Amino acid sequence: MSFAPEIRRGEVTIRHLSKSFTLNGRPLPVLKDVNLHIRSGESLAIVGASGSGKTTLLRVMAGLDEADAGEVLIDGKAVRGVGAERAVIFQEPRLLPWLTVIDNVAFGLETRGVSREEAKTRARRYVQLVGLQQFENAYPRQLSGGMAQRVGIARALVVQPEILLLDEPLGALDAMTKISMQQELARIWRDEDVTPVLVTHDLEEAIYLADRILILPREKGGEPRLIEIDMPRPRDRSAREFVRHREELLNLFGLH
Repeated sequence: MSFAPEIRRGEVTIRHLSKSFTLNGRPLPVLKDVNLHIRSGESLAIVGASGSGKTTLLRVMAGLDEADAGEVLIDGKAVRGVGAERAVIFQEPRLLPWLTVIDNVAFGLETRGVSREEAKTRARRYVQLVGLQQFENAYPRQLSGGMAQRVGIARALVVQPEILLLDEPLGALDAMTKISMQQELARIWRDEDVTPVLVTHDLEEAIYLADRILILPREKGGEPRLIEIDMPRPRDRSAREFVRHREELLNLFGLH
């Protein structure tokens, strides 16, 4: 007797996924026959040269774009548009400027029918999680870039998604703030029951945050590669293993 494999909360399966856009009346392939399984609770980083399809893959997973062929499965069910089990964090926090920090975080819950009082109670926990409890009543214009991105992270987490999709969330931050936010993300991902998928151009960020790294090829039709990052957390950027992984990625991109 055979049994189907158990599907765990937050698992993602991508099967034979292809996606093209039209440029000057001609199809421009972006993704071709991508296959991938993301385990429940693991953190995956997606890297690749500009135009390799990183953001396109993330948008298809989010249900914001539709694939030409193939499918994305969340917990064994095919993605058909956006869903409550997924939340997306973009490079820009996209906060509502007329709402305070606490109200921005609570907003998504209220739109789902949660009472205002309950939404603010739940939002307060996530504001504290990202370390902004002293700024609950501040408006977006009063926040630094890093603080605004923390609000965006809290807003995504408060709805308790199974899958957290992040598209270059730290790309606009200065170097010191970016490192601090990477440490915060690593801590949050450890404490929250979520499967994070991160698109990034920053190879060190990918090594620091991810359990595995998916490398999309520059050449269409080339084989994506997966690299396992088997290092203890929190990760030491000066450790020999970290440096080895960085050298490996640089060599793969022809940068060394």
